[in-house]
Amino acid sequence: MKNGFLVSLIIVAGMLAAGCVTDTGQGNVRENVTISPTQTITPLVTATTEPMPTGTGLKGALTISIGGWRGEFPVSIDTLSVGEVATDRPLTLMIEEGNHTVEICCGMKCKQENVDIRFGKQRTIDFSEQLKRDLEFVVPTAQITRYRPDGDQIAIDIEFINPTQKPLTISADVSCGYSYIENRNYVRISSIAQGRVSATVEACDRITKTLRFNLGTGFGYVYDNVPAITNIRSE
Repeated sequence: MKNGFLVSLIIVAGMLAAGCVTDTGQGNVRENVTISPTQTITPLVTATTEPMPTGTGLKGALTISIGGWRGEFPVSIDTLSVGEVATDRPLTLMIEEGNHTVEICCGMKCKQENVDIRFGKQRTIDFSEQLKRDLEFVVPTAQITRYRPDGDQIAIDIEFINPTQKPLTISADVSCGYSYIENRNYVRISSIAQGRVSATVEACDRITKTLRFNLGTGFGYVYDNVPAITNIRSE
């Protein structure tokens, strides 16, 4: 009898160890269930089609000048108007980092310079050399570029230069001293040919006109000196 009781006790202990319990009253069996650790699911990130910003947001200083050149000139950077630069009055701006095109205009003529802007670095652009090379003079003027004697005539080329921001009519008095031998009595005669020529010149532009003189009739023409401009007016 004791042996049977021990066997039954061993069986019950084995069932408890296995995690199984039998409810004899209801006939239901409850079993232990092993629960796996909770898993975290990370959602997929959809790639955006919006462009990433390219600018750094940093800026550098840029000074634009025309030296002692006379006048006021509108300035644009990358085709955007940013102000005016004037005689002895440079224009200083803060510009975003990167390569930029700086342009100043006088009438229909424009001059450009490229500049690389970097944060913390001062950049300077001086357009005076370009203006001097293209316009040469800071005030309206006229100059003789060449002259061509041809028998009893002489042709004189006069270049008119307008470095200002508005159209001007420029006039010049021109003279040329010469001598010649008269056909009738073969006497050498000294004379001066004089005349006036004018031209309407657009802003920051230049134009050439030709003035022709009819000289005294004869031969053996000798010119005292090159033709000269004696007076220049503009309005």
